[in-house]
Formats: sequence, structure tokens, C-alpha cells
Amino acid sequence: MKILVYCQHVLGIGHLARTMGILAALQGHEVVLVLGGPDAALRLPAHVRVVRLPALRMDASFSGLRAVAADRDLAGIREERKTRLLEVFARFRPRVLLVELFPFGRNSFRFELEPLLEAARQRSGCRVACSVRDILVERDNREKFEQRVVRRLNRWFDLLLIHSDPDLVPLDLTFGRMGDIRIPVRYTGFICRRPGPGARARIRGRLALEPGQRLVVASAGGGSVGHRLLAATLAAHRRATAGARLQVFTGPYLEEPLFTGLQHQAGATARVERFSDHFPDWLAAADLSISMGGYNTTLDAIAAGCPALIHPFAQNREQRLRARLLGTRAPLFLLEDHDLEPARLARIMEERLAERDGTGTGPQAPGAGIRLDGGPAAARILTREAA
Repeated sequence: MKILVYCQHVLGIGHLARTMGILAALQGHEVVLVLGGPDAALRLPAHVRVVRLPALRMDASFSGLRAVAADRDLAGIREERKTRLLEVFARFRPRVLLVELFPFGRNSFRFELEPLLEAARQRSGCRVACSVRDILVERDNREKFEQRVVRRLNRWFDLLLIHSDPDLVPLDLTFGRMGDIRIPVRYTGFICRRPGPGARARIRGRLALEPGQRLVVASAGGGSVGHRLLAATLAAHRRATAGARLQVFTGPYLEEPLFTGLQHQAGATARVERFSDHFPDWLAAADLSISMGGYNTTLDAIAAGCPALIHPFAQNREQRLRARLLGTRAPLFLLEDHDLEPARLARIMEERLAERDGTGTGPQAPGAGIRLDGGPAAARILTREAA
């Protein structure tokens, strides 16, 4: 089956990482992925072909798009992207078009998405699906926003996939017009990446950790935000967590001077790197995760059975709400701004590490009763609905 997937990452890599969970489960199908954001250090499945549009990203104030290439004109890029996207659709002739987030977000991309969706609606035999996460960010005019979303869903889409567990985080919590959606709505469960077989022993062996020696993994997703948390963790690690090792992943988008500063801050028992292709393996090896509360890192920690300290992104409610709801079933603990003071954070880290069994022999069981099969479930629903 031919499947065209549209996903744009304009700030971090969370949206792309979640889409990767679906792509991996579509093995055996002919899949084309359309990207148009900054380069991301993610390894794509071998069965996925990538089409890259001229790159756009979110500006520093989070208020609009700008070109990644400094010498490119935004208006020219928009026109080129729209033309190329329609050409890809006409040439590939997909049976399924999967659009990530829109119309719940990515309104700035309507200049290319609305022509694409019109083309899909006019071609018989193409099913159009929307892929959306568990929690939407708040809007200034919620009523207007929700009316627009419902209108677009009912006009252009055949299916809505929600990557959440409705028993824990139903979309109704942040979207009040579910009853007006006339297309089928399917919950897939959360999308997560699972550690590979033997990951804990392999990573800990590579680091030459002693039995019972603690490993803390700190991360900041794509790295566009989160530097403050990583710097605080390095400072706290120097004060306490005696004998523990600290591994920091900054994300590919952290500015180079900030990355270099973190490397200089690390002592003999800490290491700072940009990225890992096997991040879930590190979580399986770890005794504690410290991160912001993005969808992917949070669910990956739960799947790995790794307790997590989470400092939510303060600009919207999404990360705090997710951590609070999932924390009823999994060992997730919120960090407030005042908790980032190094001595205080060191005490919190020591307390959480002390709650482990003291052996370092294995992770905890994943969150009880949380549906974590969202990638394979989404692939099954997509192909079944299209058939």
C-alpha cells in the first residue's frame, strides 16, 4: 500500500520522533515521508523514502516561521514548497495520506496543506488521516480555534488518530468539540520507543559501572529549550550523588556555545553529548531520568521502567498536565523552578536514587495499565481503514 506521510518539525524533534513510531510499524508498505524542518539526527527506517522541502523553522519568539537558510526569501520558499508538495502527491498517488497535527496545529502551514488536502479530496481512492498527540496547547480564542478544527476535519479528513490512552488522557481534556467530529475517531495508545534486548547490561558494561553503581541520564529533547535544566543537573551532580555517573544528551539544536559550556561544566564522572540513536537503551540502563516533560521522553522513560524527574516547559500547560496524569500510574515526579537550585536538586536526586532497590540489577516495571502500543496500533488502523 502507498502511504504518504506529512510531518513538519519546526522547533524540536518531538513530532518527528512520534511519527517515527508509526513509520517503523509500516514495514512492508511503500512509504514516503515529507519533511521540511531543520536537519534532525534521527535514523529513518529502511522502507521509508524521504522528500525534503526547503526548510522552515519557528522564529525565536515562537510567533511565526522563518527560513533555515539565511539567504532564502520566505515568500519564495512557501511557493516552492506548495508546488513540490503537490507534485509529490500527483506522482506518488498514495492510497493513504497521513497528516501529523494539522488541523489541531501547524496553521502556519495551511498555505501548502490546504491545496494538498483539496487534491486528496478530489482524487478518489485516497484516504486522509490526521495524527495528533494526547494534549493540545491552550489557545487565546478556544471557541474560534475549535470551530476551525472541526470544520477542517469534517471537510478534508476521513480518520482521526489520537496517540493516547483515553482512560488516562482523553483528548476531551483539552478539546471541547469532540461530539461535533463526524469522522471516525480512534485512540491508538501512546507511542513510545522500547529498549533493545539486553540494553541495560550492554550500556552499563560499556561504561564499566560497578554492580549497584548509579547512572543518571539527563536530556533536553531537540535542545531548542532545556539548557537551564541540564546546567542545573550538572551542578547538582558535582555536589552529591556520590559514585554515580551522569550522561547528558543536549539534543541536536542546542546552540554551539551553550553545548561547549556544558561540556566544560562536566567533571570526571559526567559526559555531555548531542544525541544518541539508542536513547531508550540509555533509559533502560539508568536509575533516574531528568528531563523536560515532552511526549516522547516521558513515554520512553515509562516504557523503560526508569523513574523520572520532569521539569515542564513553562510556556504552556501541556507538559505539566501530562506528567501529572501519567504520574498516577508511573514513577514521574515534577521539578519546579526553585528545585533547580543545585543543592536542592542534588538532595532530590539522592532521594529518588535511594528509592531504588540498591542493586542496580534492573529497571522497574513499566507504568501499570498504560497503553504503550501506539505505533503498531496506528499502523494497523491506518491500513485497515484504507482497505
